[in-house]
Amino acid sequence: MSRKDRYSNGKKRRRGAPKGLLIFILVLAILVAGGGAYTMGLRPVDPGNEDPVIVEIPEGSGASYIVEILDEAGLVKNKFCAKVNAKIGGYKNLQANTYVFNKGLAFNTMMKIIDTGDFDYISKESVEVKDGARLTQVAEAVSEQLPFSAEEIMNKWDDEEYVKTLIDKYWFLTDDVLNEDVMHPLEGYLYADTYFVTDDNSSIEGFTEMCLDRMDEELSARKDEIEASDFSVHEVLTLTSIVTKEATAEDQAGVAGVFMNRLDKGMSLGSDVTVCYIFDEDRVDLKQSQLESDNPYNCRRFEGLPPGPICQIVGDAIDATLNYKKSDNLYFIADENGVVRYSTDEAGHNQNIDDYGLVKDEDAEE
Repeated sequence: MSRKDRYSNGKKRRRGAPKGLLIFILVLAILVAGGGAYTMGLRPVDPGNEDPVIVEIPEGSGASYIVEILDEAGLVKNKFCAKVNAKIGGYKNLQANTYVFNKGLAFNTMMKIIDTGDFDYISKESVEVKDGARLTQVAEAVSEQLPFSAEEIMNKWDDEEYVKTLIDKYWFLTDDVLNEDVMHPLEGYLYADTYFVTDDNSSIEGFTEMCLDRMDEELSARKDEIEASDFSVHEVLTLTSIVTKEATAEDQAGVAGVFMNRLDKGMSLGSDVTVCYIFDEDRVDLKQSQLESDNPYNCRRFEGLPPGPICQIVGDAIDATLNYKKSDNLYFIADENGVVRYSTDEAGHNQNIDDYGLVKDEDAEE
């Protein structure tokens, strides 16, 4: 990126705002921040989008004017919150230049780059929270980019006092995650996406909240549907995580429908993937003794949902679970081509096994 147009001081001289107005803005910002709307308004417009957006910051531009420039370029999620941040962010050395940003950057990250002239402020390091990944696998991925071991990260994520601070901050996190049977409180709550590590989120806490902020966006957009489902948020995420591990995207609505039918009839879900979660193993490694485990996550043995989610998820899987395909099906398997075969009774299920073979152990036997 060219630096030739940089000026040592691009700050514009302006008359000072009335003291009363500044106090009003500060108080207002604090109030808004308390409800979470302020920080949400500073988030990226399109997380994960790295398409370059070229922005020209003229000489003498002040923070408020820069907000207008960034907003016009489509880089501001909430203009009011950006204006507040421009007032209270402490930007003292705003520098004129040609900048290349993207919609995956938070507003205050862009402002710090403009304020410091540090083009290396954006780290090229990214962490992918994979769809279907267990929390322990996420910790391993995070440890490769942050200066913490996977063990340190898991210890933080399993720390009850830390989790309680997050429950206070996020509406969708409830005491359900602190149930003594839940293996990891934040399992299923770190939204599956690619996250870019900057100075703002290079701590365990910062990275965690970045993931939870994304989950907040996804769940808030579906809040009415969740409330209409008669399931709690925790239950929706739990069932969605099982659906995620059991089926590909095109089959998730149908598989979710099978599980809904079994729940309605008081049957066990019959899902092996929850047993895999207990032992942190792949399905091919399961032994009969594991399938008979008395762990409450064992949906082969116990009726209803397990204590909590078993992996990280994406919005499309939540939609497939909430808008499941209605049918009379109670069983499913995948044939040798990965095509899901459904049946309404055990006889039909056994016939499917004979006809198509059991590629994945996805039969929902009790």
